[in-house]
Amino acid sequence: MHDPRVILSPAETGSELDGSGFTHEDHLVGAFRTADFASAVRLLDAVAVEADAADHHPDVHLGWGRISFELSSHDVGGVTSRDVALARRIRELAEEQGAKPV
Repeated sequence: MHDPRVILSPAETGSELDGSGFTHEDHLVGAFRTADFASAVRLLDAVAVEADAADHHPDVHLGWGRISFELSSHDVGGVTSRDVALARRIRELAEEQGAKPV
């Protein structure tokens, strides 16, 4: 795992994001399809608990049957290993709840 204060390039995160549902732009972006609005909210609730525990707060876009996340470490101005770890955890939570990457 990389130093959480070091900004990572897309080349450095590519293999770590494989299968996560996230892509690396200037931040990490991941979108998931859910059965309905309530299930998207349940996924958001689960992610909120994990994000707070990690002292990390993603930007979230919520709609009927869909939810997307944008992750970056604002304190260092880019994507770090903390973002990658949260992206992978979000993917696990989505899978547990039956949400599929878009």
